[in-house]
Amino acid sequence: MLGFFSSAVVTPPDELVAAGSRTPSPKMTASSLLNRYLEDTPSAVSVQVGNHGHVAYSHHKESPFHPRSFAVKDDVFCLFEGVLDNLGSLRQQYGLSKTANEVVLVIEAYKALRDRAPYPTSHVVGHLDGPFAFVLFDLSTSTLFVASDQHGKVPLFWGITADGYVAFADSAELLKGACGKSLAPFPQGCFFSTTEGELKCYENPKNKVTAIPTNEEEICGATFMVEAAPVFATTQY
Repeated sequence: MLGFFSSAVVTPPDELVAAGSRTPSPKMTASSLLNRYLEDTPSAVSVQVGNHGHVAYSHHKESPFHPRSFAVKDDVFCLFEGVLDNLGSLRQQYGLSKTANEVVLVIEAYKALRDRAPYPTSHVVGHLDGPFAFVLFDLSTSTLFVASDQHGKVPLFWGITADGYVAFADSAELLKGACGKSLAPFPQGCFFSTTEGELKCYENPKNKVTAIPTNEEEICGATFMVEAAPVFATTQY
């Protein structure tokens, strides 16, 4: 799957920008990246999302354990890859029919969070149990919402194209030529929301997520890690 969004929607993390400037490497524009994906991927579906984004996907070579799906409802677009082990209970929680699949569930969970949920984003994402990654865009509010499961079972990468778009894909090779070294694995157990404005770990949302530069020979220029909570020494009397 592939999705990319302009700087009018999302400001790329400083760490991705810094990684890309470490070593000059070939890059391409977002439109060229999309054209290459469509040319190389049989039966790919491409959808423009307003004036500042694009999503595309295909069932070609998808894992039977991590199928890809796409849905749009009420101007909320979502690419989803994987499965939710607790889909049945989540359907009941959000009042959905038994035919609702994972991508529809994520859209409804996001809408509940946006419109009426009294709890934080980390609470909503933390209730998704199973291997998954998704890229969601709310056209009505220009909100981008991306998340990956706690164990990184479904690969997800992000990077910056030559014309400043932030791109997401389940293949590092797809983004390599377009993003150069401004490319990193999306950290497992984390979410990125333009509403919150930063990358967060949904299990420990107060722990900072930082990027560590990788070796020059590696495809990705940085690896994001969740910092451990500080340990305070106690004094015994």
